Amino acid sequence: MRWRNLALIALSLGSVSIAAQAQTAPGSEGQAWLRTAIATGKLSDLRWPDFSDYRRHLTKFYDANGNQLWWVKGLEPTPQARQLIGLLLQADQKGLSADDYDGLRWSGRLAKLKPAVQQPAEADAVQFDLALTVCAMRYISDLHIGKVNPKHLAFAFDEEPKKYDLSDFLKDRVAGASDVAAVMAAVEPPYPGYRRTMQALQTYMEIAKQDDGEQLPPPSPSAKKAIVSGDAYPGVARLTRLLRLVGDLPASADIPADPAIYQGALVDAVKNFQRRHGRAPNGRIDAQTLGDLNVPLSRRVQQMQLTLERWRWLPESYRNSPIVANIPEFRLRAYDKDFNVGVTMNVVVGKAYSHSTPVFNDTMAYVVLRPYWEVPPSIIRAELIPHLVKDPDYLTKKEFEIVDSSRKVVSTGTVTAEVLNQLRAGKLFVRQMPGPKNSLGLAKFVFPNSYNVYMHDTPATEFFAQSRRDFSHGCIRLEKPADLAAWVLRDNPGWTPERIRAAMNGSAPQQVNLAHPIPVLIVYATVIVLEDGLVHFYDDIYKHDAALQQVLAKGYPYPW
Repeated sequence: MRWRNLALIALSLGSVSIAAQAQTAPGSEGQAWLRTAIATGKLSDLRWPDFSDYRRHLTKFYDANGNQLWWVKGLEPTPQARQLIGLLLQADQKGLSADDYDGLRWSGRLAKLKPAVQQPAEADAVQFDLALTVCAMRYISDLHIGKVNPKHLAFAFDEEPKKYDLSDFLKDRVAGASDVAAVMAAVEPPYPGYRRTMQALQTYMEIAKQDDGEQLPPPSPSAKKAIVSGDAYPGVARLTRLLRLVGDLPASADIPADPAIYQGALVDAVKNFQRRHGRAPNGRIDAQTLGDLNVPLSRRVQQMQLTLERWRWLPESYRNSPIVANIPEFRLRAYDKDFNVGVTMNVVVGKAYSHSTPVFNDTMAYVVLRPYWEVPPSIIRAELIPHLVKDPDYLTKKEFEIVDSSRKVVSTGTVTAEVLNQLRAGKLFVRQMPGPKNSLGLAKFVFPNSYNVYMHDTPATEFFAQSRRDFSHGCIRLEKPADLAAWVLRDNPGWTPERIRAAMNGSAPQQVNLAHPIPVLIVYATVIVLEDGLVHFYDDIYKHDAALQQVLAKGYPYPW
């Protein structure tokens, strides 16, 4: 019913009556009310009454026209006002909420401004104007840079969001626009991935309405822990409906006549579903896959809404051929200037709860081929010293050496009690010698940052075959480091893939400075929509989505 009412309001906005062309100038009482409301930053008629964070913009906006009304002429809404309201009512299509911009309240406000029916009160016109200005400013800001400053969630993008001067934006670009929707389209992030996610959101909003929400039953207590092809399963009918709805089971697929057996095309459809959810595509309906299947589609819609919020946070450097690692997806992509993927690979990220990889952006400056591993002091204290206490020859076996602050080698053999004490005191350091056993493998990609996080090769290649890959101390391990090296050095004369591999297998470390710096973004998105349009969902491994959802649930004003 709510959506039907919103649609009726939007349709009514298409009939714009002929209004007087002069701006409505409220009397002294109306102007005093307007100034007081802006000064207090409160309007009880709003869904979110506190707009104190917009007072500066509002004061400038109304000062610019002598406290006359912007959206009312001849005591009727302007065409631009009606177009704006239409866009606010469709905010859900953008991953926002029409309720946040007063949703159904606009029907009552519009009803009060109909001179052909009644003489509108000046107070209604002034209140309508201020309410629309506040909602428009919120909508533009939310659509352009997101509702929440990511720094409040410990996401350290080092570029300040490119904010609009909302007063100038409304005054110069919206108040007199013939096509407000076209103006607003330019507000949104320009990235293809953002647009694909928004299109997928609209699809999922529709199928969520169609889904009956029935939960699939677990295997019976007497059955196996997982349902496999050929098993009897009472959830076959529901499973068929769900997988057709989300697109994993084609409409043309043949379903066996026996509706009680899990088999054939339905097994293939479950494999498709598992791929899209970051699971091993084995067709087995175990507890994990059953849990994924039973996630309400409304929850998937929420995931997309949170992901769109994160897209709006991205700094301007994202436009410039970046390297992007998405933590929940355990995947890296390097893009060219046209946002085509040049290189992609699996990655291993920091362990959840103990060594999580931070979300931030920086600039890759150089590559070290055949690097040393300078062991962080925290790992020396927590891991190496306990090993050395049990086995003084541990470092030798692992090809480590002990160095002083100038990186002069102090010991490569058995660790004495005196050296161990200096390690405990932080006076000596440990590094692992270059070579195939080195924890950084044969390549290290450096983008200097305060977290001391970088990307690197690894000898522990077995982890890349696992569906969940959070095993590191925070740095990002690469499945195909030579491919990434060839990509970032493609503009360095002479650095062919053959020369890169030769240096990786050479005799000494070699640092290669990039011909030009490359933006690096470490991001967190639990929904990815690729070029083929398939929607992929991933676990909220660090609970960042849950934290963001809690902040958003508090409503305006959001922290900036």
